[in-house]
This record gives sequence, structure tokens and C-alpha cells, in this order.
Amino acid sequence: MGSSSVKVIIAAHKKCELPRDEIYLPVFVGAALKRSGALEASEASEASGASEASGIPEGFTPDDTGENISVKNPYYCELTGLYWAWKNLRDDYIGLVHYRRFLGRRGSKKDPYAGVLTKKLWDKELAANPDIKVIVPQKRNYYIETLGSHYAHTHDATHLVTTRAIIAEQQPDYLNSFDRVIRQRSGHMFNMMIMKRDMLDNYCNWLFPILDELVKRTDISGLSAFDARFPGRIAEILLNVWLDFNADIGIISRRSIVSMSFFEAGRVNWLKKGTSFLSAKFTGKRYKGSF
Repeated sequence: MGSSSVKVIIAAHKKCELPRDEIYLPVFVGAALKRSGALEASEASEASGASEASGIPEGFTPDDTGENISVKNPYYCELTGLYWAWKNLRDDYIGLVHYRRFLGRRGSKKDPYAGVLTKKLWDKELAANPDIKVIVPQKRNYYIETLGSHYAHTHDATHLVTTRAIIAEQQPDYLNSFDRVIRQRSGHMFNMMIMKRDMLDNYCNWLFPILDELVKRTDISGLSAFDARFPGRIAEILLNVWLDFNADIGIISRRSIVSMSFFEAGRVNWLKKGTSFLSAKFTGKRYKGSF
């Protein structure tokens, strides 16, 4: 098992410093839009160092090669990278992290990636538990909110209603898990994971038809760039639904799901983040941007 191949894509939309280890593959998400010049000028300027011909920074694999949904990036966020990896990589394990969020532990100020998951640490983890099928970030606790109420307070609650209706039609066996998950006060967030290939096939074949139908049933005209990313946010909840159901029926044993610590590589304004969280909860003021 220790010799199993693994590749974790780092979804990014701009040039940035990243950990260097054989386990990682930097993937530029929304590449089709970058090439067409459809991205806003502010985002284009962030990608300094990009080749003039393509707009894709050197060292990044674009997500618009092979079978892909790169043009859906304004809505699907990092999931266009996951889709690309699912369809185009052939490793035994495939994963997704972000350019600013990683599995592992934060290192020093001098080297923030000193504790990041590496191939060496991965082999050690797999040797200790050869039954691993899924690795996810440790659950984020919301304490005074459920996953459902938090989404309703910070975004548009109708997205959850529509998603539930779609699951009732497409995957009715998952309804109990959906209802259970949105009542939880914690969850594995950020669409980050590493999955064994057969599990990734199962997950993506389940996830993307739900998201595609959600977009069809949602009026996206007039949405801000921030609000348009609702399919990516709903997917964060749906990962927990998929895990709950498949663990419940025994497709994935509890032992084969591993929660791993994660860290933010960049600086986080926790005061602003906490204030916005409480404001959404108690005053109904929805989020207007990322923190």
C-alpha cells in the first residue's frame, strides 16, 4: 500500500508561493476564462509572471485541458480543478487543497509549509492505516449555528431548499443524510479531500449532476461574483452528506475516513471573520466577500 501513487492538486487562480513536494500539482482553475480574457482586470493583474500568450503562470497546469468544466469556474470555484483531476489524472489517490489552505500543520513564519502534508508523511499515514479511503480536513465547529442555519444566515437559504428537492429526485436514499448534516454544528469544509480513485469516482458521479441541476434551477442573473459561487459552497455541505450516507451503509468504514489538521497559509483577519459571523447570525447581514 505504501507504494500507491497519490497526487494532490493545489487549486489556484493566481501566481503564488506554494509548497514544493512531489505529492502536489498546482492547477490554475478557470484557465479557459483567463485565456479568453473574461476575467476581471484586477484578477489578471494578480497573475504577474504569467506568460503573455496564455495568461497562465509558469509551473501551473491549466484546468481547461482534456475533459474539463473550466468555464464554470465563476460558479464551481475550486471544483473545476477537482473535475479536471478526476477526469485526467490516473493516480491511485487524488486530492484537492487550495493555494491558501493545506492539510497538515502550519510551520514557522519563515517557512509556513514546514508542517504541510508531504509524500513522505503520506506514505507513513498509509502504512499506519492501509484501509484509508478518504482524508478530509478536521471538522470546523460553528457552535451557535448548524450548517444549515449558517448557510441561511450568510447566503441564500433557497439554495438549500432547491438542493434538497434535487436530491429527493436524483438520489432519494441520501435525504436522511442531508437532513442530518444540515442540523450538525460542524462539518468538513472547503471542498478539501484526498480520496481513493474508486471513492472519487463515486463522489464526483454523485456530486456534479446535483450541482448542474442546482445551477439550472437558480436565477444567476445579476448575482455578484461573490454570490455566484454558491454551487461551490453547497458542495462543501454535500461532501458531508456523501460521507454520512456512505459510512452509514458501510461503503466507507469509519476507520477508512481520516480527519487531518489543516492550516491557512495566508494571514486571516479573525476579528473581521468573527464579527461577520455574529452579524450574520444576529442581524441577518449576509456575507459580501471572503475573509
